[in-house]
Amino acid sequence: MSAETPLIPLSAVSWVGEGLKRPECVLTTAKGEVFAGDHHSGIAEIGKPKREMIGAPPGFIPNGVAMTRDREFLLANLGPGGGVWRLDREWRLFPHLFEADGELLRVCNFVGVDRDGTEWISVSTRAYPREISFHPRHADGFIVRRDADGAHIVADGIGFTNECRVDPTGEWLYVNETCAKRVSRFPVKGKKLGRRETVHTFGAGEFPDGFAFDGEGGVWVACVCSNRVIRIARDGTRTLILDDADAADVAWAEDYFNAGRRGRAHVEIGAKRSLKNIASVAFGGPDLKTVYLGNLAGSRIATFRSPIAGAAPVQWNF
Repeated sequence: MSAETPLIPLSAVSWVGEGLKRPECVLTTAKGEVFAGDHHSGIAEIGKPKREMIGAPPGFIPNGVAMTRDREFLLANLGPGGGVWRLDREWRLFPHLFEADGELLRVCNFVGVDRDGTEWISVSTRAYPREISFHPRHADGFIVRRDADGAHIVADGIGFTNECRVDPTGEWLYVNETCAKRVSRFPVKGKKLGRRETVHTFGAGEFPDGFAFDGEGGVWVACVCSNRVIRIARDGTRTLILDDADAADVAWAEDYFNAGRRGRAHVEIGAKRSLKNIASVAFGGPDLKTVYLGNLAGSRIATFRSPIAGAAPVQWNF
């Protein structure tokens, strides 16, 4: 267990939603809506009946999701075939993007939309199945930028590319490198990215998955396996926000990973805990102080109140 004292006790966590299937990514709006990725529906709105997705290919796994300005959804498919798909307002699924610069988007993890409508897509690895890339020195993931002029690879050599988002200033693209155990950022220079900078390197059992920005320039990172939420301030200061780790499990997972044993066992061990392998962070509520945590193994969304307001997400006023 971390020697740090969590800012938020587990007793302060409550739950919303029910019957969800792998609600990995969460989206909020100013209208009070809370949406989550869902294997059955593609997108499920918390508090409303789930809808049936039409046209999903076999094995479709919606992972990272984004809302477009016309309130359709883009879904990164982590299942066979990969690619980014579009879910329209009738819940019909359509192919959206499957390659960039001749590279297939096979292990497609996340899609985000910035304030200009540009899409940023993470492809975790060129290896397939993706589990063989779960290794501390395997780094062949990449990031795609897509706009009206097409889709192009703008960053490469990433240690299992996970969520990637442009920060509220518009000056940086942040990305979680899960197997490199770090959050990195790239300066946005027009349609290209500058050189990568390391924002924070994580500790034992802390594999960064999703993240969100707060209103003070901090980054809140959800770590799978350890079920920790960690805030990295603008000056690099680390704060442990929430912790649902088991010390023995974390130690075993770290040894497993560092030994180069490829596979999912060390990641999946976090599903044993109450937070069910948290994978994403979203701020919502009228004051943007309600935190929602997506997860890989639960049927509900964990939520708690934050002392710091989040930055309004791109889709906040869509």
